[in-house]
Amino acid sequence: MRAIGPVLAGLALIALIASSTLFTVDQRQNAMVFQLGEVKEVVTRAGLHFKWPLIQNVRHFDMRILTFDDAEPLRFITSEKKPLLVDSFVKWRIVDVRQYYVSVQGDEFRAATRIKQTISDGLQSEFGRRTVHDVVSGQRDEIMAEVRTKADVDLKRIGVEIIDVRLKRVDLPTDVSDSVFGRMQAERKRIANEQRSTGAAEAERIRADADRQREIILAEAYRDAQRVKGEGDAKSTAIYAHAFQQNPEFYAFYRSMEAYRSSFRGKNDLLLLEPTSDFFRYLRDSQGRSTGRK
Repeated sequence: MRAIGPVLAGLALIALIASSTLFTVDQRQNAMVFQLGEVKEVVTRAGLHFKWPLIQNVRHFDMRILTFDDAEPLRFITSEKKPLLVDSFVKWRIVDVRQYYVSVQGDEFRAATRIKQTISDGLQSEFGRRTVHDVVSGQRDEIMAEVRTKADVDLKRIGVEIIDVRLKRVDLPTDVSDSVFGRMQAERKRIANEQRSTGAAEAERIRADADRQREIILAEAYRDAQRVKGEGDAKSTAIYAHAFQQNPEFYAFYRSMEAYRSSFRGKNDLLLLEPTSDFFRYLRDSQGRSTGRK
């Protein structure tokens, strides 16, 4: 029983030494072996590897695609001297672990700061040569391609590859947005007033044309009515003349009866005429003598 203790202690020591000489590398990682603080080796092959205990240590680096998404939008100036707030994100990864460690000491935060600065400089360069319309819709893909290419060339010097650069949102600052919306409203009001004026002028023209056509139609209708009336009067006169020629005495008698009826229509009608007036010829006999009526 006394010998078991030292044996177990020896086994534990052996296990500790063995564990300090072995390390694993995941297929999604690269490992950097340091010896007394100096870079000794970069391990890129996944699996189990050996190192010298006590004098060597290992640091792992993630080789997957990473995302840098700045929480605060960046402010840029276009060629029109208009400010824009741009929210973007970057896809990147480590391609050279040794250079990455030498450049930023393997610190992801320092690498992100360098990426942000490079992307910001690239965006400002591209936005400064373009208008707001180009940035928003016209040439966005071209801008992103240019920024990605330039950033990739620059960041290769720190062992980083830029996979993609994308814009999530492009907005005008609040004060500029209010000014732009105000100009848009004024422009819309101007267009509306112009269209109203054009519509009012067109309405007046239509009304004037309708009034002119109405006057022409009324004049033509009056002309046709007068013509028809004249033709009717002419026919009526011809019929009367023809009837008068057939029996002049009866026609004269009929006209006299109509005149009597019209003259003595009311009880209070009064005429001052001589009894021998031609108006009373049919109140006398055929020789012109009085019939005795008064």
